Amino acid sequence: MKKVPFVTKEKIEEITKTYPTPFHIYDEKGIRENAKAVKEAFAWNKGFKEYFAVKATPNPFLIDILHEYGCGCDCSSLTELMLSNALGINGEDVMFSSNDTPQEDYEYAAKIGAIINLDDITHIAFLEKILGKLPETMSCRYNPGGVFQMSNGIMDNPGDSKYGFTTEQLFEGFRILKEKGVKRFGIHAFLASNTVTNEYYPQLAGQLFELAVKLKEETGVSVSFINLSGGVGIPYTPEQEPNDIRVIGEGVRKVYEEILVPAGMGDVAIYTEMGRFMMGPYGALVTQAIHEKHTHKEYIGVDACAVNLMRPAMYGAYHHITVLGKEDHPCGHQYDVTGSLCENNDKFAIDRMLPEIEKGDYLVIHDTGAHGHAMGYNYNGKLRSAELLLKEEGSVQLIRRAETPKDYFATLDCFEVFEKIFG
Repeated sequence: MKKVPFVTKEKIEEITKTYPTPFHIYDEKGIRENAKAVKEAFAWNKGFKEYFAVKATPNPFLIDILHEYGCGCDCSSLTELMLSNALGINGEDVMFSSNDTPQEDYEYAAKIGAIINLDDITHIAFLEKILGKLPETMSCRYNPGGVFQMSNGIMDNPGDSKYGFTTEQLFEGFRILKEKGVKRFGIHAFLASNTVTNEYYPQLAGQLFELAVKLKEETGVSVSFINLSGGVGIPYTPEQEPNDIRVIGEGVRKVYEEILVPAGMGDVAIYTEMGRFMMGPYGALVTQAIHEKHTHKEYIGVDACAVNLMRPAMYGAYHHITVLGKEDHPCGHQYDVTGSLCENNDKFAIDRMLPEIEKGDYLVIHDTGAHGHAMGYNYNGKLRSAELLLKEEGSVQLIRRAETPKDYFATLDCFEVFEKIFG
């Protein structure tokens, strides 16, 4: 599959007259089409809801778009809860899935009526002590341990994950919650990350549906919803075939009717918490080549760096690169594409075959719509870039301004150094 940017060289040249590179830009049309497809894929389930993983792209303008299609918010921290509530997304439209959770986070989640998804059996007593009484609706995160294996091999290793209840703890936890007055129960599990296969959700669903039936039989609880969480991935490389959310939805429906319906559980709602799939392909980091270096290797230096996109430096993750205006040129030059951090892993690409790049060329780094800007940081005193929204009709909206030096020094405002810098 050829990766084609959703923005042209001519459009970027127009945009940079107002907003200098680097910046993250998002495709409103693509976001809306994808959100609509997800909603349609699970329309067979009356209670379906997608809880967008706020950590992936915590921008209110983008979350608002998803909310138009019925999406709620999956939050993992106090500030994410605050952002959601400020947008009018609260109550059971918010799933609070956290771990090693501070008291104030639980307090705020309860205050706005979010569904609290417990990560550990010890948090039952912790939460009860904080709130005095547990909410009537509660969810628990499940971790079966071992490895998660599918027909195409091992997908991930839940046994090494810090998250969730063991099988024994889940049954015991549900019994305790029931004794303490909880009426509605949910099961949540995340067993593999960024799967590019239509099989993952149906296979996970089958395991959780069977678990839900056993929980009902052995504990008498009412399982109201089953949260398949995230894990539905995107094709970062051109060779990968993208997931088909309609095929995935139909696969989940099939096992739902095979397992839950015969058990008298045909009213169980299906929830998802996709971040990468909802937003990843519809964001890009746009940067400009500003230097070239010819030493032991050929280097192209750009005006973005790992503070704008951490994934390649942190994980060695692949992000496809398009040189705007040279989409059809032969990829006859091998480059390391680097940023300016004082770290040798600050590279967007290593030994990547690309068209010849000249200073001034614009590069589009694909698939940064999730876990891109959100993972930014300020090492080396670098400043995080702006976020722009390419509207459906072609205009561009600034949805987060770029940081300034004053932002960087703002937390020193109680010290003399701030006054010395800014007067």
